[in-house]
Amino acid sequence: MSAVIIDGKQVAADVRADVAKKVSQLKEKGIAPCLAVILVGENPASVSYVTGKQKALAEVGMVDRSVHLPESTSEAELLKLIEDLNADPSVHGILVQLPLPKHINEDKVIMAIKPEKDVDGFHPVNVGNMLIGRPGFLPCTPHGVIVLLRQARIETSGKHAVVIGRSNIVGKPVAALLARKDVNCTVTMCHTGTKNMAEITRQADIIVVASGRPHTLTADMVKDGAVVIDVGVNRIPDSSKKSGFRLVGDCDFDDLKEKTSFITPVPGGVGPMTIAMLMQNTLESAERAL
Repeated sequence: MSAVIIDGKQVAADVRADVAKKVSQLKEKGIAPCLAVILVGENPASVSYVTGKQKALAEVGMVDRSVHLPESTSEAELLKLIEDLNADPSVHGILVQLPLPKHINEDKVIMAIKPEKDVDGFHPVNVGNMLIGRPGFLPCTPHGVIVLLRQARIETSGKHAVVIGRSNIVGKPVAALLARKDVNCTVTMCHTGTKNMAEITRQADIIVVASGRPHTLTADMVKDGAVVIDVGVNRIPDSSKKSGFRLVGDCDFDDLKEKTSFITPVPGGVGPMTIAMLMQNTLESAERAL
């Protein structure tokens, strides 16, 4: 048995193409969807994520209002910039790239973004709306996971889904989305405090791994034919690569692909979906403005 490898790059490209079409329709009505991405400092991973977002904005035809601030920017200066962007009707989405420098309180910054411009879906109002099934922005990576399951036509209703990880960015929201009526899974959440994790994962029809640690899920931990969605992105040393490292997920991909029915690769699985869903959220914000 060899798994179907879910091509996140292709699904993300389809989402972006759909967004681009709707962006041009909105422009004909006089609305130019606009996203402001704020980066503070020079964290290499953050710089690369922001570059990816700017490329996607150009591809879908949105206005890019990105702001790159020095590491020394004060919390007050950052909050003032957010306040100005909140008040600007031509800006439809605001995203502050995390992590922020230590002297800036991340919670304060997330709370400062108006919920109707919080296209990352991190504001407590949007998190609450997601939990009770009201309209609001869904967090991009968890929403991307759900779209991948749908696009691969994986049956989710009544299935047992196990989520490994309980972060606010992936673990908790993806568990909430899997349990919603339109997806309809029975959800178990595992984390660092879980005893006998392998016993639990072996019962799962669908496993979403977001632990932030390579080799979290191995082939002996899954039943034959399970579906594995790997959200992890870890850099591990590899002297054969020019960069000196390679990217791996939280799963043992090579072993698991012989035992599962569907699996996402890293890179090229969940990763591209995050930016695609961000474009989708920004588009929805602009449509609401209309």
